[in-house]
Amino acid sequence: MTGLRANRRRRGSAGGRPAGFDRERHRRRNEVERCFHRLKQWRGIATRYEKQPGRYLAAITLASALIWLET
Repeated sequence: MTGLRANRRRRGSAGGRPAGFDRERHRRRNEVERCFHRLKQWRGIATRYEKQPGRYLAAITLASALIWLET
């Protein structure tokens, strides 16, 4: 495995997954990105239909709660 890491280091950004890849950090980041994607499926949130910050926050809170209840 050390040969693969050395090869990635030698090739730099064209070498694929970075040598310092942190699987747990990537998993958490992916989880957050998927959450944003699911929130953007709600048209009112994606288009920022509510212009007042309080109402927009309420819409995000409602959508988040409904998404959470689905899982």
